[in-house]
Amino acid sequence: MTQLADRVYRDAAQIERLSALVAQLPDEGLIDLQLVDGSWRAAVVVVRPSLQTFLDPDGREGVNAVVRIDDPASGRSDYLWIDEIVSVRPVRSSERTFTD
Repeated sequence: MTQLADRVYRDAAQIERLSALVAQLPDEGLIDLQLVDGSWRAAVVVVRPSLQTFLDPDGREGVNAVVRIDDPASGRSDYLWIDEIVSVRPVRSSERTFTD
């Protein structure tokens, strides 16, 4: 079964950016996400995603990833494409950045 994605990436720099985002998403970690629309979301990463091969609408092969997140306030689950994430901030962690 072929998986389709609106956006896939083939360029090495783009794939490295996606890999770096994936590395910042800890299993069961509480994080703040900044999305491409400028909004921020608090979330719990259910499980760290991995880059996968998809086809775009034109049939070109490339990579992207999907992460399942839970909203810590409502418990609602959502799925986000990794390329929709601009930055990740750990919450309640020794790795948390306290200044911008």
